[in-house]
Amino acid sequence: MSTFYKIGEIASLYNISTDILRYYEELGILVPRRAPNGYRIYRTEDLWCLNVIRDLRELGFSMEQIKAYIENRSIDSSLELFQKEMDVIDRHIERLKSLRDNIITRRETISQARELPLGTITLKEMPPRACHRIMQSYETDEEMDILIKQLVSFGPGRQYIIGNNQMGSFISLSDAMDGRCQQYDAVFILHPDGEHCIGEGTYLSVCYSGNFRQTRTYVPRLLDYAREHSMNIRGPLLELLWIDVHTTKHVEEQVTELQLKVD
Repeated sequence: MSTFYKIGEIASLYNISTDILRYYEELGILVPRRAPNGYRIYRTEDLWCLNVIRDLRELGFSMEQIKAYIENRSIDSSLELFQKEMDVIDRHIERLKSLRDNIITRRETISQARELPLGTITLKEMPPRACHRIMQSYETDEEMDILIKQLVSFGPGRQYIIGNNQMGSFISLSDAMDGRCQQYDAVFILHPDGEHCIGEGTYLSVCYSGNFRQTRTYVPRLLDYAREHSMNIRGPLLELLWIDVHTTKHVEEQVTELQLKVD
């Protein structure tokens, strides 16, 4: 024996709006009966349809796909649907695994940054580093923020800003040699699928904490160190953001690394 429900009761039962139920009716997926007073009424037999819609919507199926299944459901079509659901779930699992790995990496990055030697110039042997890059000169923080926003949209997956030490800028080496140490040529984000490459080789490195404008203090130190040790200054000159404003509002916690290629 059927039990009848008003549209508001169904909406409350499934935690959806009455507008959504009317939308399902417009699509012809779930068409209620009409009471003598003209009100929409739903039968207990209609609930299976709402269950199917809810489950498939949670997996991202379109209303067109859901309608096609409901109108043509059979054992074979249900088995086919189960396979599609498994495929969707597997993709979600892979995405979540990737997100988890990304979070672990970024957490480790922050921990590493807190242990970096500050103010000490060291030599590093760096491998080739693929990157996405936007070649555009800039000087202000606002200009950099806009360029970084463009950068994080590169590639098939979203690039994350918080705790990501793979982002940085190219400092104009010619300007730096003339004492203008915060004239930037480009921004980049390191990524294995990047279409550009930062060359391998020996790099002078120095890290500092605090306001990134200290770059104008530390770049001359790198250049002087290279000259004092009879090194050839090749470039590029890089500014990498280990911890920046996206990770902490406390300026004293922010960490920047400068790298200068030499031989």
